[in-house]
Amino acid sequence: MANNNTTHWRRHIDEDGIAWLTLDKAGASVNVLSMEVISELDGHLAALEQEAVKGLVIRSGKEKGFIAGADIKEFLRVGSVDEAVAMMRDCHRVFDRLEGLGFPTVALINGFCLGGGLELALACRYRIADEDPGVRLGLPEVMLGIHPGFGGTLRLPRLIGPAQALPLMLAGRTVSARAARKLGMIDYAVPTRHMERAARVTVLNPPKPHRPGRLQRLAGHRLIRPLLGMYMRRGVAQRVAEKHYPAPYALLELWVKHSDDARKMLAEEAASVARLVVGDTAQNLIRVFFLQEELKSLGRGTDFRARHVHVVGAGVMGGDIAAWCALNGLQVSLQDQAPERIAPAIKRAHELFRKRLRQPRLAQAAMDRLRPDVDGVGVAHADVVIEAIFENAEAKEALYRELEPRMKEEALLATNTSSIPLEELGKVLARPQRLVGLHFFNPVAKMKLVEIVQSAQTDAGVAQQAAGFARQIDRLPLPVKSSPGFLVNRILMPYLLEAVVLESEGIQPELIDRAAVEFGMPMGPIELADTVGLDICLSVAEILSASLGGTVPDKLRRLVEAGNLGRKTGRGFYAYKKGKPEKARLGKDTEIPADVTDRMIFSILNEAVACLREGVIDTADHLDAGIIFGTGFAPFRGGPVHYIKAQDVTVMKQRLESLAQTYGERFTPDEGWQALR
Repeated sequence: MANNNTTHWRRHIDEDGIAWLTLDKAGASVNVLSMEVISELDGHLAALEQEAVKGLVIRSGKEKGFIAGADIKEFLRVGSVDEAVAMMRDCHRVFDRLEGLGFPTVALINGFCLGGGLELALACRYRIADEDPGVRLGLPEVMLGIHPGFGGTLRLPRLIGPAQALPLMLAGRTVSARAARKLGMIDYAVPTRHMERAARVTVLNPPKPHRPGRLQRLAGHRLIRPLLGMYMRRGVAQRVAEKHYPAPYALLELWVKHSDDARKMLAEEAASVARLVVGDTAQNLIRVFFLQEELKSLGRGTDFRARHVHVVGAGVMGGDIAAWCALNGLQVSLQDQAPERIAPAIKRAHELFRKRLRQPRLAQAAMDRLRPDVDGVGVAHADVVIEAIFENAEAKEALYRELEPRMKEEALLATNTSSIPLEELGKVLARPQRLVGLHFFNPVAKMKLVEIVQSAQTDAGVAQQAAGFARQIDRLPLPVKSSPGFLVNRILMPYLLEAVVLESEGIQPELIDRAAVEFGMPMGPIELADTVGLDICLSVAEILSASLGGTVPDKLRRLVEAGNLGRKTGRGFYAYKKGKPEKARLGKDTEIPADVTDRMIFSILNEAVACLREGVIDTADHLDAGIIFGTGFAPFRGGPVHYIKAQDVTVMKQRLESLAQTYGERFTPDEGWQALR
């Protein structure tokens, strides 16, 4: 039968007259839709229009997934709105051609089907996906500061109804194959071995294409759209501000105004995405995406694979680290001094497994991988031993003396210390070169970053294995030098302490938190300190002040001495009810006092410059990635160093000098500002 291959596509027509079009992007491990890939697709579709075929099946030649989305690198090269509009319209033309073919078309989906990949699938008449739990479908473009631009804003609401489609696009949420089947996004979810047969049967005996029900379609009526749009806009506003993240607001406006006119909707979709993609928010969020990919690559230089992890310390951090490892398929033993100390961690783990895995069978399998181990039997079998006890050097050293003789020779000994230099901890070890820091952040299940802390004694291969382990459990490794506070806590602590100073000066904590959130932080520093635990904040602050100078606010000491440690005790700077802070209501017109925002944010920026100068981190890009993923620093600003440069280094340094004149030497610009360009 006929075959015709191009650089990225393979076309084959079988004995039943079915065309199989396989995307296998050259020189790439995953499929993405570059303009070259789309142009080649256009050529194949034009050829098939002239062929006497019974149907078309589009599939992936990659094991890792169907299509990950558009080639984001091309978005960084867009020079103008007009250029971006032309790019989107070219894609629309090709996808319209696919949608208009006069025979059945099937997207055969394995692995991930995201962004432009799902938009291509939506242009097919039918969609069949592998039922494997790892399959994910969605339109996550808002995470990059844009919205779907290859026809998705039109086709997904038309397929499953706007009340179901819009929340997916507005949040950038992905769903499993089973969930997609329930929504109507796909027609069938089948086992891997039956996928090609299902595609063949669908082409040869095409069922009636899916349509949303009458009530689902009613939400798109021109009289109802403004009300639904207003309701959804309020929901978006509770999560993100329009001035920081304009994409979801633009998507709602687009849908409300134009969704009953397909041609107008596509034209306006192209124009809207074009305006967004050249804006600062999208360009910075795309930058953050590539920073994330860079951190992922840091864990690829090793073939180390852990099978068994032993965690010592079943507190919040240790217990949650153990649960996360078990969730990711590892055998885990969790040690503490008594069963009743481990029980709360097991309870939290069960809740995590239930929420994440959903299926009782899978949740139970994860529970079976997590074993309480009061006697520490698992130490001898573990590939990675993680110490996660309280922040006390003497206690950690005593534990290491017990652990090291019982560990496998090739096992990693990792500490989750948040601030104690490894040189101090490693002095009791016979082999300090095998000690590495694996500094997780709370909450473990949500915070992607893990600092890979290396001392002068840490073997480079051990550090690389630790980075590989971080990737194995789906975390982002960030290599940092062993020094007080490492990177994230060192930069975060001046910010938190400045907020405490502001509160001590009589500024309402609610106003302090509002100022930070309006800058773009995910949570205000006062609430964050309460969430971390004021005792932990005090411990880290004392370690850093002893090494780097500075003072610890008296208010922080008094709260800790009184036992008011924040969320975990029900009272800190705020009182807590059912885990929620009780905050005084502020009017929208309540003004934030002068300098409040700058005093907090410039505390971060100045410490970031100092860390870069001292070599705590290798590059400015890695620093930006670490602070974004470790603290939530306003992603749409691109990271602290990037933000300084975008605002102009000279202007920012002058502002810091002004703060130093008014508020004291803690704002004196670090000498590293001289080297910034």
